[in-house]
Amino acid sequence: MAYSDNPVTLVGISAGVSYGALGTTHHSLHDYAALRAVNNIMIVAPADNFETEQAVRQAAGLNMPVYMRLGKKAMPFLNVENTTFEFGKGRIITEGNDLAIIASGETVYPAYLAAEKLKTTFGISATVVSMHTIKPLDTDLLNKLAMNGRPIITVEEHMVNGGLGEACASHLFQNGFKNKFKIVGIPDEYTVTGSQMDIFNHYGISEEGIYKLGKELLSINSNS
Repeated sequence: MAYSDNPVTLVGISAGVSYGALGTTHHSLHDYAALRAVNNIMIVAPADNFETEQAVRQAAGLNMPVYMRLGKKAMPFLNVENTTFEFGKGRIITEGNDLAIIASGETVYPAYLAAEKLKTTFGISATVVSMHTIKPLDTDLLNKLAMNGRPIITVEEHMVNGGLGEACASHLFQNGFKNKFKIVGIPDEYTVTGSQMDIFNHYGISEEGIYKLGKELLSINSNS
């Protein structure tokens, strides 16, 4: 499809660990990695209904191959002022100078909640980005986020190998940035069995997990 440049949109449903209780055989944790290695295909993972609607409408008007990754649970609307959506351009959910959290798909919401908790508890201001387009990556935004040296966390419902985090790390390192950097995702192992939320909590892909990692990177010592 990509080699022939066919204007087709592939839709992957119930991605990541949506079918958590059914175990590793029913998980889709390698699609970013596999498709990032294929030339001439866009990879998109919307975070809420607004992004999904925009992605579907815009994909229908593109003359190139697109892979769109969707989960299966109802996601809350990220009620922010930034209601623009453009493929290849990350959507800023919150803005701050102390920390950057870059997430995709269903992990954007817990990233947002973690940022809000850091703000309420410690006065930490974090930029949260819905990096809905994994490929092509918004490298201009990445550069801007890294410019002040703040720590960067990436969050994804995907194996830590070959996904959003590695794409961001590769770009930043090759362009001379030396920010503290952590990838939150599924490690290189067979996943634990449980609900999607159970798995998220186990691997720190959750409000609490991202919150604790943010404190760690900012060297905040607290029992809160």
